[in-house]
Amino acid sequence: MVKLKVPSLQHLSRIWHPEPKVIARTLIALTRNSPTFSYAPLYDAVRDMCLFKIPYQDVIRGFEQRIQRKQVRDNFVGLMPLISEYFEGAHPTFFQDITPRLYPVGRDLQIPFNPPFLFGSENGICFPWLIFWKKNPLTGQRLSLFATVVDNVLLQDPDLDTAKFQLVDFSAPGPKFSRELRVVDASLVPRVSAAELREMLGVFAEGYKLAMAEFVRDMHENGRSSNRRIDYDQNQLGLFD
Repeated sequence: MVKLKVPSLQHLSRIWHPEPKVIARTLIALTRNSPTFSYAPLYDAVRDMCLFKIPYQDVIRGFEQRIQRKQVRDNFVGLMPLISEYFEGAHPTFFQDITPRLYPVGRDLQIPFNPPFLFGSENGICFPWLIFWKKNPLTGQRLSLFATVVDNVLLQDPDLDTAKFQLVDFSAPGPKFSRELRVVDASLVPRVSAAELREMLGVFAEGYKLAMAEFVRDMHENGRSSNRRIDYDQNQLGLFD
């Protein structure tokens, strides 16, 4: 049975649109046309390297042994020098795991907030958000939405409320360019107001509700959840591009 996926905070921000119907179409497309790979193993590998001191070369060997698809394996291995560059430049003295939690978006809808960790250095506590998408669309209003929600979560946690929030972006600057490391001080990102945040989250919740209603209709019409594939709108975003 195909179930409508609840996006993470990062994905919610990425697919946000001022029209609920557009959000609904994107959620349905991403559920019925699931991405063929996930960056979750890369997040896990970075956590292992930082939290548990797994050597860099062991991480690379792990990808080579466990990731069967060459394109995905090369993607992960190619990212590792940039990941290493970031942490070598930050000079961390310790790492600390962060407990996953849920953030309420609307009635009966909560999204997962699951950052990898925080670390300390001579410059204080840092909360890095790693963005592995090759094409990073978190700009403008979407980026402001994302940063505002992260602020709200950090302020609720005494271990995080004084941490320096960084966006660690590993995307390519253009279609013909290689990935680059770009570290953004999130304090420089404009935030949305409380009223704007309520409205934007309300729009997303409405889009999710519309998508869920279509899935229910499909089950009633077909007697089971529909596996019908639908084409992506050219303006829609691939989940892991």
